[in-house]
Amino acid sequence: MVIILRLKNVKNAKNIIEVSDYVVLNPDDMIGKWHDLFGNNNPIDIEIGMGKGDFIIEMAKENPNVNYVGIEMYDSVILRAVQKLNDLQINNLKLIRMDANYIDKVFYKEVNTIYLNFSDPWPKKRHEKRRLTSHNFLSKYDNLFVNDKKIIQKTDNIDLFAFSIESLSTYGYTLKSVTLDLYNNMIENNVSTEYERKFNALGIKICRLEAYKKN
Repeated sequence: MVIILRLKNVKNAKNIIEVSDYVVLNPDDMIGKWHDLFGNNNPIDIEIGMGKGDFIIEMAKENPNVNYVGIEMYDSVILRAVQKLNDLQINNLKLIRMDANYIDKVFYKEVNTIYLNFSDPWPKKRHEKRRLTSHNFLSKYDNLFVNDKKIIQKTDNIDLFAFSIESLSTYGYTLKSVTLDLYNNMIENNVSTEYERKFNALGIKICRLEAYKKN
């Protein structure tokens, strides 16, 4: 079963985003300075492709001693996260509107964990370098991490999951907590995404893994 969630262009989305206190407008100026922005030395976790922000907002609320940065490419999507944050005061969360291809221009030895939730599977072979667990992206992540590397992935796409297992393994990552059916092997304190709830309600199995690599 395939679910297509279409993006809708929202009038004035860019203008609304640019006046939000949560959005960092020039993230490349922040490389090496993210702890200064947050005003503390707490760990920094990032979500690449945060969608409408359900996951990263809830994580920030539940873990006030961790700083979070959500990254999303589309104005019309990141706007939804901004709207959810209008009535909240969360001091440990920032958002970036950017293409993930430039992730290594924004962080340098500052990240503790990378979350990849329901990333675009880019199913065609010629597009595999665009997958967020390809060696192309794994090499970009190398200099993001403070010390040891940690990536947590969730997806409904079994082909992307199989690709990720092979790609991460051959890149030197050790895989833990691998499951093809998250909701029958539920981890404690699982924070769901909008996609995840939709898929689970339809009986679509969710795959999840944790990948670790010593520095």
